[in-house]
This record gives sequence, structure tokens and C-alpha cells, in this order.
Amino acid sequence: MSNSHAFLNDARPTHQLMMLVCLALIPGAAAQIHFLGWGILINLFICAGTAILAEMLILKLRNKPPLETVKDNSALLTGLLIGLAIPPLLPWWMSMVGVGFAIIIAKQIYGGLGFNPFNPAMVGYVLLLISFPVEMTAWLPSPDLATATPNIIESIQIIFFGQTSSGANIIDYQKLADGFTMATPLDHSKTAFSLGNMTSEIFQNSQFLKGTDHWFWINLGYLVGGIYLLISRIIHWHIPVSFLLSIATCSTLLFLIDDQNYLPASFHLFAGATMLGAFFIATDPVTASTTFKGRIIYAVLIGVFVVVIRTFGGYPDAIAFAVLLLNIATPTIDHYTKPKVYGEKIEVKVYD
Repeated sequence: MSNSHAFLNDARPTHQLMMLVCLALIPGAAAQIHFLGWGILINLFICAGTAILAEMLILKLRNKPPLETVKDNSALLTGLLIGLAIPPLLPWWMSMVGVGFAIIIAKQIYGGLGFNPFNPAMVGYVLLLISFPVEMTAWLPSPDLATATPNIIESIQIIFFGQTSSGANIIDYQKLADGFTMATPLDHSKTAFSLGNMTSEIFQNSQFLKGTDHWFWINLGYLVGGIYLLISRIIHWHIPVSFLLSIATCSTLLFLIDDQNYLPASFHLFAGATMLGAFFIATDPVTASTTFKGRIIYAVLIGVFVVVIRTFGGYPDAIAFAVLLLNIATPTIDHYTKPKVYGEKIEVKVYD
């Protein structure tokens, strides 16, 4: 049995489990498409197709049966997660670079599913974020704030050619009704704090509040999908619940210390990729901790790092960095939290 069954329902084969996780992404993905445009759907096709082709190529080079391995749907899931994590109008070749790196370097070079120490989707995402920081923060405002939103044809043209047939580019679609542009709520709040604004001043901005509304619904969509995974016993509660409670606790403590320089827990929970991270990324069965106590420790520490990096670090949404940092610590966490075998005798050292 591969490590992919570490804390998933063992009664189901890997390919079925992975497909059910993919299907659970639908509510959140639908919300993203609704609020952020057709570019999300196009990214999903580009990233999923690239992931499958990259996996087949590397398997062929390793003299392994490509079709049999690709059927486990793990490459498909990695592609979908990256497609949902990147901005909707990211150039096509950047998406392919990130996905290709995730599959070939972060997954297959270690031996494939069950052997990779790091979450492949997050490795690919971080590569893109570090290599192309401007393009990776080029998110679109909600339709009620934007002066115009690209249709599916215009989205395809921008993704593949950089501009529409009429000459409009991504900057034109980022403009708000007053002619200014706004990044994601997390990015906007971090910039506002750096300029000396207080929390109350940030939340008095009507455009900012409208800009957070669609992220609330997107997170709610992933929460619905995550609850389905829990009810179906595809994942256990330890990681998502501990992760969310950790974020809520850390952000609340900071907010109680200074409510004018730190964001409330509700904002941390429903802005950015919090719910996607809680139910679909941190719960990766290969790279997460496999013991009961270990999962809780693993998830709590990810939550702590997310709040710390969002608040004091240079990146507004820290899910990927926090997950990768704890992937490094997973073997140590498992070692010190593995349960004792029934009947095992504890050695007692006697010193003279």
C-alpha cells in the first residue's frame, strides 16, 4: 500500500480518492470562475493538461507504464490545485512552467506518488511566485468594482497573446471604477499597514470591503467541498480543524493586543486561500504527518506560520510557504508522535 493511504479511507483505491477530492473542488472553483472570470477555467485546462502530459513524459523516460500511473489522478489533482492558486490571466507558458516543475522535479524525481517529501502543487506555486512576482499578484477585482471584465474569448487572447484583439491587456481589466487598481484583500491590507493606515481606516474603504466579499464566497465554496470530504471520510478532521483553529487563535491574540495594527480572525479565515489550504493542500496524504498527534501538531504549526508570515513577512498569503516549511518537519514530527505498539516494553535504564 502506498503512502497515499496514510490518512484516507483505505477501503477506496487511490484513483477514486483523488477523483473525489477533485470533485470536491467544484464549489470553490465555480465561485472563482463566477467572481474572477473565465481565466480560471482556462487555467484549469492548461494546468491539468500540462500535469498529465508531464507525468506521462517523465514516466516514459523512466521506462514505467505512463497510462497506468496517470490513472491514479494525482497529477490531475496537482494541476487543478495550481490552476486555482494562480491569477486568472497568468500567461500560459508561466502556468506550464510551474506545473511542469511541480510534476517533474517535486514529484517524479523523488520516485513519484508516495515518495515526494514536498507538496508538488505548492512547490510549483512558490517557484512561480518567486520567479514572476508581478504576474503572480495580478488578480482581477470583483465584477461590481471593475470597469470591464473579459469574456471567455478575451481571456484566451490575454492568456496566450498578452492582449485582446482590441488591444486591451490585463492592466485595463484590473482598473476599478475610479481608475485605480486593487490587489487581493490580503495584499491591499499589507500595503495599507506599511503606509501607516490603521485597521479601522482600512475597513472604512468601501472598495476594500466590496473586494473582500467575493473572496468570502470563494472560501465558503471550498469550505463546502471540505465538509464533503470530512463527511465522506476521505480526510480526517485533525488537520483542517487544527489548522483553522490555529489561525483563528493566533490572529485573535494579535487583534486583542492591538486591534488597529492587526487583522481580525474572520478576515484571516475568509480572505486568500485559507479554506483551500485547510482542506485540499495541508491534508496532502503523502507529505503531511501520518500520526494522530502528529497531524494536530503539523496543522497547528502551519496555522501559526500562516499568521506570522501574513502579518510580519513579505508575502500576503503564506499558505504555500507554511506548508512547505512543515513538510520539512514532517519526518521529525512523525518520529516523536508515533504510537507505542501494544505490548511493547519500555526500557528503563538504571545508573549506578
